[in-house]
Amino acid sequence: MITKIITEEHIQKAKKYVGYADKIVIITHLSPDGDAIGSSLALYHFLQELDKQVNVIIPNAFPDFLKWMKGINDILVYEDFPDIAVELLAAAELIFCLDFNEPKRVGDLAPALLDAPGKKVMIDHHLNPGKFCNVTMSYPEISSTGEMIFRFICRMGYFELINKYCAESIYTAMMTDTGAFTYNSNSPEIYSIIKELLGKGINKDEIYAKVYNNYSPERFRLMGYLLYEKMKIYPEYKTALITLSGEEIKRFNCKKGDTEGFVNIPLSIKDIMFSVFMREDENLIKLSFRSVGDFASNIFASDNFNGGGHLNASGGEFQGKIEEAVSLFEKVLPNYFQ
Repeated sequence: MITKIITEEHIQKAKKYVGYADKIVIITHLSPDGDAIGSSLALYHFLQELDKQVNVIIPNAFPDFLKWMKGINDILVYEDFPDIAVELLAAAELIFCLDFNEPKRVGDLAPALLDAPGKKVMIDHHLNPGKFCNVTMSYPEISSTGEMIFRFICRMGYFELINKYCAESIYTAMMTDTGAFTYNSNSPEIYSIIKELLGKGINKDEIYAKVYNNYSPERFRLMGYLLYEKMKIYPEYKTALITLSGEEIKRFNCKKGDTEGFVNIPLSIKDIMFSVFMREDENLIKLSFRSVGDFASNIFASDNFNGGGHLNASGGEFQGKIEEAVSLFEKVLPNYFQ
């Protein structure tokens, strides 16, 4: 039994929008991950079953390990085709905002999104959703936006329209946003949904191999270097920190997605309960946080690094140099272990 978490009012309102709209755009956040791409393609395949004219727009490139997904070549990257992306948003009768809670999360696409006259529906699972959509379906207790898409489709009464490609996309989203079901994944309902997806013909073992056994040699060289040279352990705080500078990214020819999952590795060390990964990006430092037990990584991210997320998996950012981010991290860390 899968509970009806999404309110009926929101389901019916969004279903009405879908019924009236012919031109629909799906948009997700900067540096899209497996959940962002998976949930977007899942909704894309479903809406195609309804004979809708659908476009998926992402702000910038997606990781290489997702290139196998059906429909991935139909995605429009805003950085490559900004004029077309803006035109599609302006012409859309309905815009789905997936896996993000604030317009700033789509970067330079934000003005075009906010100016677009079409109805907007948010489907997300992050804290503190902004008030820029006509319908907001945001439930932080849900494991992933991919899971939200499954619930949304089923609640509208369209389970039969979930084809194999839609199911593969949902499963990929759920799997990647839970670290292959190693965190944020204790709800029995997650496995009820997986059972239904298996019934649609997906091969979960094959999907796992395509995502997690499909990395470049450069990733493994980088991983070895970071674990040997760059990982710092704070035993008194049961914490590990890994940092990656822009110079090191160039040195190892690091591509989009090559650092995926690095933040999880230190949690395999005995007694480590909090892991942080800092990566130098364009004009800022990107941070990923993972924890075990009841240590609230999202509160740590929100308090100190303009971030948020879930109890055991969250992210943040820092404006400045990586050395400054490390200094701040080391300064505030003791406050959470008193």
